[in-house]
Amino acid sequence: MLNTKTILIVDDEPRTRQGLKKTLDIWANGKYQIDTASNGEEAIELMQQQKVHILITDIRMPEITGLQLLKMAKAQNIYPVIIVISAYSEFEYAQEALRLGVINYLLKPISKKVFIEAVEDAVQAVEKQERAGVIEKVVDKKLVEANTQNPSNRVPIREAIDYINNHLKNELTQKEVADHVHLNPSYLSVLFKEHVKLTFSEYVTRRRIQRAKELLISTNLPINDIAEESGYKTAKYFIKIFKELEGMTPSAYRKINNERAF
Repeated sequence: MLNTKTILIVDDEPRTRQGLKKTLDIWANGKYQIDTASNGEEAIELMQQQKVHILITDIRMPEITGLQLLKMAKAQNIYPVIIVISAYSEFEYAQEALRLGVINYLLKPISKKVFIEAVEDAVQAVEKQERAGVIEKVVDKKLVEANTQNPSNRVPIREAIDYINNHLKNELTQKEVADHVHLNPSYLSVLFKEHVKLTFSEYVTRRRIQRAKELLISTNLPINDIAEESGYKTAKYFIKIFKELEGMTPSAYRKINNERAF
């Protein structure tokens, strides 16, 4: 994604905290930002200031315990992927941690191998959340409807939609798609409108803008490149169409969604 992922380690024991950080620094090799906090209060302050993707916290800490930290984060709508570390294996700790959304509960002493495996699982969980977030942001209700208009008994329409979806970067004329599905262009136009509830050009435009939205959120590509990837020959025309459909420029869309983002 656009920004470097942040992993926050919270432990009141300096030796443990620095040991975990060193292990992750070597593993991350600069790909992730590894931060540390010595107590729950410091951790909450850090999470309020910046997006923490993965939180690794000890359970037993003075003043604010690991479980209290998780509750405080949840109350403030802060939802990192959580790994809990503990020297205690009492069932109630693990049970409470799971209720608070912990994906892994590690008992001290932890081997480096087990620790890294847990972090790698957490990274996968973050990526899954982000993919779901992108899908939610770029979804176009009219396209969802278009793709669920019972096309099973209309094979040419399903084939036409698949062809469009796979050739968005191309010029895509109605004749080209009609030739692909062995229909007269005029007949395809009528069938398309009847079953998709959008005209051919409306569908292509909405699908291209959806593709552009995906790229705006998930990449650092310049607007010119996104226009090209979405099937527009000029950035100027792309920006015009995007603004008509979304009510804002592509740059504004990117800025707003990345500020809310992951």
